[in-house]
Amino acid sequence: MKRPNKLMAARQAVAPKSIAYPDLPISERREELLATIRDHQVVIVAGETGSGKSTQLPKLCLELGRGIAGMIGHTQPRRIAARSIAERVAEELNSKVGELVGFKVRFTDQVSDGTLIKVMTDGILLNEIHSDRKLNRYDTIILDEAHERGLNTDFLIGYLKALLPTRPDLKLIITSATIDTGRFSEHFDNAPVVEVSGRTYPVEVRYRPLDDPDAPVQLDQPEAIAEAVRELSREGTGDVLVFVSGEREIRDAVAAIDELRLPHTETLPLFGRLSSAEQHRVFSGHTGRRVIVSTNVAETSLTVPGIRYVVDAGTARISRYSKRTKVQQLPIEPVSQASANQRAGRCGRLGPGICIRLYSEDDLLEREEFTEPEIQRTNLASVMLQMAALDLGRVDSFPFLDAPDSRSIRDGIALLEELGAVDPDRRDTNRWLTQVGRRLSLFPLDPRLGRMLLAGSDHGCLADVLVIVSALSIQDPRERPLDHRERADQLHARFRHPTSDFLSWLNLWTYIGDERKARSSNQFRKMCRDEFLNYRRIREWQDIHSQLRRTVKQIGLTINRKPADPEPIHLALLTGLLSHIGMKDPDGHGYRGARNARFSLSPGSVLFKKGPQWLMAAELVETTRMWAHQAVAIEPEWVEQVGSHLTSRTVSDPWWDAERGEAVANETVTIFGLPLVSGRTVGFGHFDAAESRELFILHALVGGEWDVPHRFVANNAATVAQVLEREERERRRDLLADDEDIATWFDQRIPPDVFTVAAFNRWWRDVKHENPTLLEFSTEDITAPEVEGDDSSAFPKVWSYGDVELPLDYAFDPASDTDGVTIDVYVGDLDRLDPAAFDWHVPGYRAELIEALIRSLPKQLRTQFVPIRETVASVVDDLDPSDGGLVESLRRTLSRIADATLPIDAFDLDRLPPHLRPRFRVIDDDGVVLGQGEDLAVIKDELVAETRSVVSSQLHPLERTGSISWDFGELPVTVELEGDGHRVTAYVALVDEGSTVGVRIVATPQEQGDAMWAGTRRLLLLQLTDSYRHVEELVTADGRLAIAAGPHGSVAGWLDDCMNAAVDRLVEDAGGPVFSPEAFDDLLTQVRLEVDDAVIDLASGSLEVLDAVRTLNIRMETAVVPDETLIDIIEQRDRLIYPGFVASLGFERLADVQRYIAAMERRLIGARDNPQRDLELLSEIQSLEAEQDRLIEHLGMSPQLAEVDWMLQELRVSYFAQQLGTKFKVSEKRIRAALADVAAV
Repeated sequence: MKRPNKLMAARQAVAPKSIAYPDLPISERREELLATIRDHQVVIVAGETGSGKSTQLPKLCLELGRGIAGMIGHTQPRRIAARSIAERVAEELNSKVGELVGFKVRFTDQVSDGTLIKVMTDGILLNEIHSDRKLNRYDTIILDEAHERGLNTDFLIGYLKALLPTRPDLKLIITSATIDTGRFSEHFDNAPVVEVSGRTYPVEVRYRPLDDPDAPVQLDQPEAIAEAVRELSREGTGDVLVFVSGEREIRDAVAAIDELRLPHTETLPLFGRLSSAEQHRVFSGHTGRRVIVSTNVAETSLTVPGIRYVVDAGTARISRYSKRTKVQQLPIEPVSQASANQRAGRCGRLGPGICIRLYSEDDLLEREEFTEPEIQRTNLASVMLQMAALDLGRVDSFPFLDAPDSRSIRDGIALLEELGAVDPDRRDTNRWLTQVGRRLSLFPLDPRLGRMLLAGSDHGCLADVLVIVSALSIQDPRERPLDHRERADQLHARFRHPTSDFLSWLNLWTYIGDERKARSSNQFRKMCRDEFLNYRRIREWQDIHSQLRRTVKQIGLTINRKPADPEPIHLALLTGLLSHIGMKDPDGHGYRGARNARFSLSPGSVLFKKGPQWLMAAELVETTRMWAHQAVAIEPEWVEQVGSHLTSRTVSDPWWDAERGEAVANETVTIFGLPLVSGRTVGFGHFDAAESRELFILHALVGGEWDVPHRFVANNAATVAQVLEREERERRRDLLADDEDIATWFDQRIPPDVFTVAAFNRWWRDVKHENPTLLEFSTEDITAPEVEGDDSSAFPKVWSYGDVELPLDYAFDPASDTDGVTIDVYVGDLDRLDPAAFDWHVPGYRAELIEALIRSLPKQLRTQFVPIRETVASVVDDLDPSDGGLVESLRRTLSRIADATLPIDAFDLDRLPPHLRPRFRVIDDDGVVLGQGEDLAVIKDELVAETRSVVSSQLHPLERTGSISWDFGELPVTVELEGDGHRVTAYVALVDEGSTVGVRIVATPQEQGDAMWAGTRRLLLLQLTDSYRHVEELVTADGRLAIAAGPHGSVAGWLDDCMNAAVDRLVEDAGGPVFSPEAFDDLLTQVRLEVDDAVIDLASGSLEVLDAVRTLNIRMETAVVPDETLIDIIEQRDRLIYPGFVASLGFERLADVQRYIAAMERRLIGARDNPQRDLELLSEIQSLEAEQDRLIEHLGMSPQLAEVDWMLQELRVSYFAQQLGTKFKVSEKRIRAALADVAAV
C-alpha cells in the first residue's frame, strides 16, 4: 500500500513518542499482545467488560507503528460507545477528540488528516466500502464487541475474510467477551486468541423461580422482583440492577418496588425510549441505594456504576424476523446462558455480589448456550443490497461466520424484489441490481425508507417524504413520562393528523421549525422539555433530514418547493411498505396482512377507532400479538398501481365484448394473498393474445358480433344466410362448415397480431385497397366439402299456383310450431286457392311425405309395402299432382300394387310429422298475419270477411246499387285490381239486393256464378209482376191448408219459391245468366213467353207434395212405432222439404219427392206391424249413409256422391213401400258398388 508521503509525514509527526497504560487487566498482557499483533494478520482478543480491551488495543497498535500508513479503524456497535471510547482514548493520549483520535458516527464526523485512530460505528465502516473497496485508508481494523454478532459486524467479518488475502499489510483485531472465541479463530484459519481476564469477584447466585411449587405464596413477576429487592436490601449497601424484558415490565416493577417504601432507596427505569435527562440520572452520583430497572441495554453496552446486586427476570425482547409473516418481531424470549452470565457478572465488578434469578437452575441449563447471531434472525435485504452494489457475489457463498439459512436469503431477496431493487429475471448476473436498487444502495438507510425517497421524487413530494422518512429512522421524540403521561398526550394531540399518522410527523416538523426560529437555543430546549419532546432526538431527526437532503441532491432527485397533497405522499410511502398493508377482516376484528398475517392497529394510531377497510403501516411488530404502528388508510387502487410488479393477476371466463371490440375476461388481482380487485372486466389480449385472437375471429369475423361498415361483412353475412336458408329447406345441419373451419379460413388471411376490432381496422384500412375481396368467402368456401350442389327445384322459394306466386318460408326447428314449410298467402288470393293442391308439398319433401303416409297405414296393410323405402322409390315419380290430392292419388296407386282397394281413411294423417304438413300464413297489405294454420279450408272459412273486404275495399267504377232494370251497360267477366304490392284478379257479378239489383266485384269465380244466377233471377222477376197475381188466383182453400203446413210460412213465400223455380228453369234452358243488356233483353222475352205455364206446373206439383206432407204429419202424431223409426222419418222429411225446396229440387224431382213422402206414410204402418224388421232395415240404410258421409268428409261432395243420395231414397222406397215402385233398380249392393267406384276414382 502506498500512501501520500505528505499525509504519512503529517501522521508521523503527531504520533506519540511514548504511550502510558492505565492499571487495567489488559495492561498485564501488553507484551504478549504486541508480539501477537506484530506477528499475525488476524488476532482474537477475548476479555470481559472492564478488562480495558476497547480503550487499550488502539494504543497498542500505535505502539507497533500502526496508524501511519493508514488509520487504525476501531468499530463499535453503538454510537454512544464510539463517542465515549474516542473521548477516553484521546484523554489518555493527551489529545483532543478530532486530532490524534477522532470518531465518526451518523451525522458527526470528527476526523482530520492528523487522526491516527478513528473510532466509528460498524455501519460507518460498512458504508465506506462503497468508495474504498480495499479499505486502503486503514492499515489496522479493530472490530470491537464482536460477540454481540450484530448484522454489520458479521458482514464486516465476512468481507474482511475475503479482503485480507489481497491486503497482507492490513491487520485485523477482533475483540469479544469470553464467549465462543473459538468460532472467530476458526473462521480466520485458526488465528491466535489472547484472553484478557477482567477483575471479577465471586457472585452468589440464588434461584427464586416464579413457578416454584414449594413456595408458600405464588407471586407474579412484579411481586417477585419487589420481594427480591427486599431480600437484597438486607444484605448490605450497594445499588441493585434489575433486568426485565420491556417498558411495560419496567413500569410494573418500578411500581411494585416503590410500594415497598424502602428507606433511602430510589427506583429508576432504564430503556432506550427514555428522555436524555432520565437516562443521565442513572449514571449520576447519588446517596443512599439506587434500584435500576432496565432492559438488556445494560447487559453489555452500558456499564452502570455502583452495582452490587442483580435481579434477573431471565427474559428479553429479542429482535427476530418472522419467516412466516415476513415482519420483524420483538417477542419476549428466555435469554441464553451467556446473557444470563453477563447479567450476573454485572454485580461482581466492585466486590462480591449476589444475583437472584427468577427462574430455576434447571431452566437455565435447558436454554441455548449463546444468543443466536442477528444475521440468523433478521431480514437480510439491506446486507444483500450492499453486497449486490459491491458486486460481492451471492449471499449464500459469502464467507459469513454463521451463514444465514436459505429461507432468510429468500426473504431478503423477496423484500428487494418488493422494492423493485433487483430484477428477478437477472439473478446471478451483474445486472441483477436495478437502477432503483443502485440508487437505494447509496442511502445510509433501511431499503424500505430509501425506496420511499426515490418515489417521493417521482411523485413530486420528496420534501414531505424526507421529513417522514427521517422521523421513521429515529426513536419517537414524543416522550410519555410515567408520571406525566396524560399531560404529554394532551400536548402531543396538537400534532395528530385526523387520518394519517404519517402526516402527523409533518405537523410536528412544522411546529418544531416554527418554534426553533422564534426562540433562542435555551428557550427551545426548555420548550421541548416542557412539552415532552426529546431535544436530542429532535436534533437527530434534523441531522438525519439534513444528511438525507444532501444525499438526494447528490444523486439528482428533485425536491418540491410547495407542500404536496396527501395522496402522492402516501403513494410514495407505499412503495416501501407494500408488505405492510392490511385489509380489514370480514368479521371486523383486526386486519389481514401480507401472506395471511393477522395484526391489530396500535391504540396510539389516529385510525384506532376508525378501522378503515385498507391501511398501510410503517411497522409491524409482534409481541404478545402483532401490532401495526404508524398507519394510514389507503385505497386498493394505490396498491395495484405501486405494487404492479408484485401483483398476481388471474383472468377467468374470457368472452367476446362486441361493444369494446375485443375479448375480455374477469380479472382478479391479489398481492401477498390479499384481493385488490375481484371480477374486473379487462382486455384478455394482454394475458393471452392467441386465445383473444381466436375469440375475435370466432365472434367478430365468423359470428358477426361487431358493428363495422366493411363491405365484406355484409357480403359474407348474405353468403352465410344462403347456406343457412338451404339448411332450413333441406332440413339438415351439416351444410354450413363448422365455425372452427370458417375461423381457420380467416386465420389464414389475417396477421397473428390482430385480435381486436381496432387492430383489425388499422390493418384492413391498408390491405383492402390492394385486395378488397380478400375476406369475402363464397358458398363453396363455407359449405362442407362432401355436400352436393343446391337443387332449387326440389326446394323452391315460391309456390306457383296459376298466376299466383306464393312465397315459401322454410324452418328446421322440430320444437317450433313453424317447423317445415310455411306458405305465405295474400288475403286477396286466399279464395282462389284449392287446399288439395298443397297436399303434394314441395318436391324435396315428397318422398319423405309418401314414406310417412305409408308408415301411417295399419300394420295389416303396411306390411304389403315393405321394404317401404323401395316402395316409395318406385311410386314417387309416377304420382302426378294433376291427378288430384296426394292422399287419394297414393291410395289409388297403392291399391293397384296391393291388388285391393285401400280404405278411404286408411292413412292416419294425425301421425304425419308436423313438418310434412304445410302451414299457411295469411297476410294483409301491411304484412300483418291475419290467420295461420295447417288447414287451408278452415283458414278460408275463418277469414271470409277479411277476404271479401280486400275486394270490396277497392272501389271499382263498375260497382253500383239500386237498379231495377239493366241500365249499366255490358259487364266484363273479370277485372284487375291493384293493391299495395299485390295485383288481384277479381270477378264482376250482378247481385240480388231484394227489391233491386247491383253490380259488385267479388273474389272468386264460384262466388261470381252464385251471385250472377241470383242477380239475373231477381232482375227478371222485377219485370214479371203480372205472373205473381195470375198464379195466386189459382190457389184453393185446400191448397192454402197444404201451404200452411209446409216450410214456407205463407202463400207469398211459397209463390216466390215457385216463381224462382220457374225462372231458374227457363234461364237454365236459355243457357244461363248473361253479361250484356242485349242478351238480357232476349232472355227476358223468352222468359215472358213461358213463365206462366212453367209456374203453374210447379205450383200444382208442389201443392201435391205439400198436401202429402200434411197428411204424413197427421199420421205421425198418432203412429205407434219405435222412436228410432220416427226420428229417422222426420230427418228424411226435413232433408226433402225445406224453405225454397221447389227452386232447389226443380220440377223433375217433385214427383219423386211426392212418392218418397207416400213411402214414409206406408212405413209408419209397416213399422207398427213389424218394428224389428223396420229397425234392421234402418240399420242397413244408416250403414250406407255413414259410408257416404265418410267419403264426403275425405273427398268432398261430388256429383257421384249426390247421386248416391237419390239411390238411398229409392232404397227406402224398396224397403218400406215396395208397392210404390222405384224409379230404377236399386239395392244395398248397388249402392256399395257406387260408393266403391267413388272411392276408387
